[in-house]
Amino acid sequence: MILSDSHCHLHMLDLATFDENLDNVIKAANDNGVKHFLCVGTRLEDLPKILGIAKRYTNVAASVGLHPNEPTEHEPNAERLVSLAANPKVIAIGETGLDYFRTEEKQPWQLSRFRTHIQAAHLAKKPLIIHTRAARSDTLSILKEENAREVGGVFHCFTEDWETAKAALDLGFYVSFSGIITFKNATDLQEVAKKMPLDRILIETDCPYLAPNPHRGKMNHPALVKHVAEFIAVLRGETLELIADKTTENYLKLFSSNF
Repeated sequence: MILSDSHCHLHMLDLATFDENLDNVIKAANDNGVKHFLCVGTRLEDLPKILGIAKRYTNVAASVGLHPNEPTEHEPNAERLVSLAANPKVIAIGETGLDYFRTEEKQPWQLSRFRTHIQAAHLAKKPLIIHTRAARSDTLSILKEENAREVGGVFHCFTEDWETAKAALDLGFYVSFSGIITFKNATDLQEVAKKMPLDRILIETDCPYLAPNPHRGKMNHPALVKHVAEFIAVLRGETLELIADKTTENYLKLFSSNF
């Protein structure tokens, strides 16, 4: 059984509970069957640290992106993102997208930033990692307008309804579930997971955030992605081994041109 954490922030972990050693985080994950990790960027300033981690561990890959809510003095253009993504350990562009949850209205710079990332993905020929929150319509519209189908990618930490999931699938994207799916109040999301075609599902921790039950409220880390896989397996009436194998197969297929 091989599991993949398709979205984690290893560079953000508080290592106090792991004897201040990232080796222990990776070992705990390996001991739970997790063999692949995608360390996702949310600030360009963090890229050297992310690449340092990816260089240190052969099974850790990286992404380049500026989160839609992340402030910056200088918006990157597509050429800069492509330059940063040239490192062979970088397998995706993002996370990027739209998030209106923390803003009272849509921000023009956020829309522009999203388009820039999609343009960079086209130029770099790397898939996108999409973050969308309270911005379903604009997210889907921009993806269509910018021909994002040509590069593909994943809607990470999915929390939307089946209509949105279906729209993502129609665009050729994958859908990734985090620990949120294990929460008692996530019944609508659980229904989405039941309907999803197995060949388009990914799993993730989004660590250090959103630890799954029974660890909710604690720091999340890659070993706990197994709980996400276990929950989805029970939810769908399938085996853990099947969910693990298929989600890893999907992970490798999505990013295959960059491995």
